[in-house]
Amino acid sequence: MESEQYLAANLRRTVAEDPRTAELGVRITVRGDHVMLSGDVACEDRRKVLEEVLHEAAPELTIFNDVRVTPAGEPEGEEDLR
Repeated sequence: MESEQYLAANLRRTVAEDPRTAELGVRITVRGDHVMLSGDVACEDRRKVLEEVLHEAAPELTIFNDVRVTPAGEPEGEEDLR
């Protein structure tokens, strides 16, 4: 079995290169047979797809998805510059 660091790097590359995710801001940590995801994404669908892509890449691993959804929409209201 490949080292945890090597596996984590491969999974990060998979998430960055997969057109469904193309995600660079998510941290991936491997400990034994567990993968921990953390970071922020813009919507719940992206959060779910991250987990799907990782499960496809490493179905033997248990995935813990601690990614938060933080919408990046248009600013609301007016900004008061002084």
